[in-house]
Amino acid sequence: MRNRTRVTAPAAMLIGTAATLAAAPTASASASASTSAQPDALRPHGTPGAETLGDSVFPALGNDGYRVEAYHLDLSYDATTRLVDARATLLIRATQNLSRLSLDALGLDIRSVRVGGSAATFEQSDEKLRITPARSLPQRRAVTVCVEYTADPAQTLAHTAWVPTPDGFAVCPQPNSAHTVFPCNDHPADKADFSFRITVPSNLRGVAGGTLIRTESLSGDRTAYTYRSASPMATELVQITVGDYLVKERQGPHGLRLRDVVPTARAAALEPALALSPGLLGWLEQRLGAYPFETYGLLPCNSDDANAFDFTGLETQTLTLYKPNFLLQEEKLIGSHMMHELVHSWFGNSVSPANWADLWLNEGHADFYGLLYRYERGWADSLGLTSMDARMKDTYAKGDQWRQSSGPVAAPNAVNLFDNQRYLGGVLVLYALREHVGEDVFHRVERAFLDHHRDSAATTADYVAVASAVSGQDQSGFLNDWLYGTRTPRMPNHPDWTVTPVAANLVPPRHRAPGHYPDSSATL
Repeated sequence: MRNRTRVTAPAAMLIGTAATLAAAPTASASASASTSAQPDALRPHGTPGAETLGDSVFPALGNDGYRVEAYHLDLSYDATTRLVDARATLLIRATQNLSRLSLDALGLDIRSVRVGGSAATFEQSDEKLRITPARSLPQRRAVTVCVEYTADPAQTLAHTAWVPTPDGFAVCPQPNSAHTVFPCNDHPADKADFSFRITVPSNLRGVAGGTLIRTESLSGDRTAYTYRSASPMATELVQITVGDYLVKERQGPHGLRLRDVVPTARAAALEPALALSPGLLGWLEQRLGAYPFETYGLLPCNSDDANAFDFTGLETQTLTLYKPNFLLQEEKLIGSHMMHELVHSWFGNSVSPANWADLWLNEGHADFYGLLYRYERGWADSLGLTSMDARMKDTYAKGDQWRQSSGPVAAPNAVNLFDNQRYLGGVLVLYALREHVGEDVFHRVERAFLDHHRDSAATTADYVAVASAVSGQDQSGFLNDWLYGTRTPRMPNHPDWTVTPVAANLVPPRHRAPGHYPDSSATL
């Protein structure tokens, strides 16, 4: 087998539990998730969980006092009203005696909340859903939380993950918008198992990340599709899409099952791009090891709206979201960026950022390997350069300017999070480390980091620790200068490289809205 076997009991249990709760709203949850084992006199009084996980970029994001073990999302799409009727069932485990918990939620019309099968009181305030169970939850006890709600994918919000299409929708949750689709602990540090049930008119198809495990024909000419992910997932990596799609399957390296979800009317035109995936996977597996999930594929979203989402591709787990027109170009114009998005399966998806300040680990690695792939094929980049050395010399010259305008590589804020500094600036850090320790040690660092933190979240400090252990030398001073310094360090092996002085009138951007903005990736 190409992937390690992983027990997905929490997600499997939730599929059944969600059905039970829907059929009998007042029924108790399963014994393992029940809070009724203790007599009332012995129940802890508890305290409210914190409404933050302390992220340095998005301090209001995430919630403490519990961790989510699994989500089951049951969504029903009405093609007439274009609304989504939904139920989110979460299996959580309290990390303290918990009198009240919160979930991230924005723009959701919430009808009811149940904890352990019993009705709970709730209130919505800003982007939080505060839930007070009938009784405090004991520390270490697992319990189900079931939230029923309606969502409007076309609703105007301060930020949203919904991408309405002529025949349905897709979602793009990164970095902080999954909670506009479902109530959740919306932070990549709290990864969980996921399963999905998507009910749609039978002339449409519902698709989600992971593997299709069940298809049901329902009354009213409707069909339900159930999917389950074999690996834990960060909320920002969830993909759910509905539309007139055709699923095309093919085989990748070592028997890996590939599935692409493409607009039916464009399936033939998109085939040249889809056919590139096996070769991209083979090239990358030689460098990073076996693909870490059970399947991979592309989702060219069925929308040509330039404002549908403001980036070219998004690495939602096992199913990368793209603008379809981008994939209709010739290989030399798309291959490098397709590699960029594929790299995220390793850096970003399998190993997720523990803090959004660690985004350079995702984007720096994606651009690093995307550029290597480009230059190996002799494709000039957007600057007309044809080698990594030439591109890094150009990037190095801009180092102090970027540190002034966008901060150090590993110290972003919500305004500059997706600036060049996290992409090409991250590539420059990796290039400097490779020059410093040598190519063989560098590749061993990469694989060791991925192996050690697979299916979890990691920090910049974790990467530095692995680099130190594998190289046999403390790399913290070297890497911290590159990652957090206000001046660009000297580049190993290139004493002739120089940094352009910073213009006196250069000031950081102050008024750009947080979130994504036009692509910073050098692979485009």
